[in-house]
Amino acid sequence: MKAFLATLATVLTLAIGHTAQADGATGKLVLYTSQLEPDARQTVEAFKAKNPGVEVEWIRNGTTELMNKLRAEFTAGAPQPDLLLIADAVTMESLKAEKRLQPYQGAPVAGYRPGTHDPQGYWFGTKLITTGIVYNTAAPMKPTSWQDLLKPEAKGTTVMPSPLYSGAAAIHMASIKAQPSLGMAYYEALQRNGVTAAKGNGGILKDVAGGAKLYGMVVDYLPIREQLKGAPVAFVFPKEGVSAVSEPVAILSTAKNPAAAKAFIDFLLSREGQELASAQGFLPALPGVKPPAGFPDPAGISLLPYDPAKALAEDDANKRAFADLFGG
Repeated sequence: MKAFLATLATVLTLAIGHTAQADGATGKLVLYTSQLEPDARQTVEAFKAKNPGVEVEWIRNGTTELMNKLRAEFTAGAPQPDLLLIADAVTMESLKAEKRLQPYQGAPVAGYRPGTHDPQGYWFGTKLITTGIVYNTAAPMKPTSWQDLLKPEAKGTTVMPSPLYSGAAAIHMASIKAQPSLGMAYYEALQRNGVTAAKGNGGILKDVAGGAKLYGMVVDYLPIREQLKGAPVAFVFPKEGVSAVSEPVAILSTAKNPAAAKAFIDFLLSREGQELASAQGFLPALPGVKPPAGFPDPAGISLLPYDPAKALAEDDANKRAFADLFGG
């Protein structure tokens, strides 16, 4: 009995110590994020409300620009951020391979789908930004499948983002290639059906809403938000599934305040953090959290599986193959 009580006391002490560490994070936390500026500000303020002892210094830019800045800091031997919150898992995989990240084994990932976080705890998806099909509501065909973009009705009337410019498009290509029923042959068939490539998702939405094109591949929140405002567009989650970027968060191996970085991850992955993501207009990564207006229940959305490490290894080859088909 004495041994049991001693063991129980030790367990309780460790548990209380862990909670105190999580709840009592202090000091300066440096965050590099690619979130939209209003979302980044709101996220930081919500975290600070739960962790008033942490002073957050954050820098916002696109993922490519942030990575250029960070790599310059690596070269100088002076990386600044404790934490990264950026667009895609492939970039995180590159940092993981370079041993630039540290794992967080105790992160609260219970309930999250496999594939939305690194199994070894190096990065964690914070939302789902999927790529599906947008169509003009005046179009003669209402697509339900990726294969519908190969039909005669879509010939010469479809546009998609280029993986040479869009991280979401690069992950979409890796996801499509990983499906036996689609693969690289699907991109070759798209080219034969007159599909064109554009740099970014915003231009695609403009083309489809304006009628210059009738169909497009695009990230979900753009057409869903515009449809709610009355734009003549609709968004489809194809029956085969959709690709997704997850805006992952990770702690650098050189972090000066890993305790505060863990507290930030805890907040993002908590139900409250996921409800914030939904309020910002994004699909929450945690099943069971109510999605934004216009979105279906995430539980009913099929995600196209892909291996981020393999996508990283094949990224250059994929981009060359895409450029050969659709130009740069």
